[in-house]
Amino acid sequence: MLDNIITSLLETDLYKFSMGQAIFHQFPSYTTTWSFKCRNTDVHFTEEMVEEIKRQIKIYCDLRFTEEELKYLGKITWFQRSYVDFLRLWHPRYEEYKITTDAECGLSIETKGTWLNTSMYEIPTLAIVNEVYFRMQYNYDDLFESFKKRLDQKVDWLVKGTYKIGAFSEFGIRRRLSAEAQELAVAELKKAKLDGSLFVGTSNVYLAKKYDLKPVGTMAHEWIMCVGQGTHKHNPAYSNWYALDAWVKEYGVLNGTALTDAITTDCFLRDFQLTYATLFSGVRHDSGDPMEWGDKMIRHYESLGLDPRTKTLLFSDSLDFERAHNINEYFKGRAKVAFGIGTYIANDTDEPALNIVMKTTACNGQDVAKISDVEGKGMCKNPDYVDYLKRCINWRMEHE
Repeated sequence: MLDNIITSLLETDLYKFSMGQAIFHQFPSYTTTWSFKCRNTDVHFTEEMVEEIKRQIKIYCDLRFTEEELKYLGKITWFQRSYVDFLRLWHPRYEEYKITTDAECGLSIETKGTWLNTSMYEIPTLAIVNEVYFRMQYNYDDLFESFKKRLDQKVDWLVKGTYKIGAFSEFGIRRRLSAEAQELAVAELKKAKLDGSLFVGTSNVYLAKKYDLKPVGTMAHEWIMCVGQGTHKHNPAYSNWYALDAWVKEYGVLNGTALTDAITTDCFLRDFQLTYATLFSGVRHDSGDPMEWGDKMIRHYESLGLDPRTKTLLFSDSLDFERAHNINEYFKGRAKVAFGIGTYIANDTDEPALNIVMKTTACNGQDVAKISDVEGKGMCKNPDYVDYLKRCINWRMEHE
């Protein structure tokens, strides 16, 4: 048996709390189904791994927020007392998990319940799956040594200015090698004197609190999918409008980085007009060519009469320092640029990282889907619904 992997309910991405408050206030009755998927075709989870994953998730479900943790959340500008008080009562429920070996990779995980609950399960579950796999599949001590060696090299590059990437945050909890590895990376990046780069924070709220860093994160695809597609009355081609409208109702000008690719960036831009483009401080890239995307966003801001140099382009798709450096150089002086870097910081070893996800596949009993800017990042159990969603988007793009 392994040591406890998740030791605090703060050990998740900040955007789970950001979305959680808006769900609590506006969509408390919504229900969702989440499904796990391993995209690596050569990975197999043994029965022993599955049993350990179950045990670790039960341990996670026994956790409660401490008063110190709730006090920390309450100091974040946009969190309201009503939500923090709700979290005092909240805890994960193991009864909402279904974990079996009935999958090609040997591991099937599905959660069902209120969106308030099931949204919170995604990140800790993926962190548990990752750490169990790497500790039980390989010699973990050897892997950790290779991780430390590569981390030292990365930090050295930033200290010497080999790569200058400007502002960046660590986004790696869901695919980290281990809690130990992620914490080491955050600690090393915080204390290093970087040249041309600025380590501003981490999405891991537990580590942000522990190391006095900025917790980073706004919204995920689930927000747009559930708000926009979870009601039968909505035309799903307007998912972004519904999601942006609900976000502004919750936060106004606070906590505003819009995710563009839930149903393609081109469709997003139809709704991201002057009001929203003004209220949101920036936009996040998560699929497709980053240079093309950034150029498109800059042109869009300019077409609205907004100065793109006052807006942030946040890049978070499969980044390493070389890619981030090149993107930063390309957009220098044209817009603010920031990066969220995950697997490359938190799970770079001599063995390939897992490509695992846990996605919303239904909301209020209705299929939901993501149609990103590239094929292969979506996940929906009903091909007919994906076809319907694409037709809705295409009709809107051709006729509106």
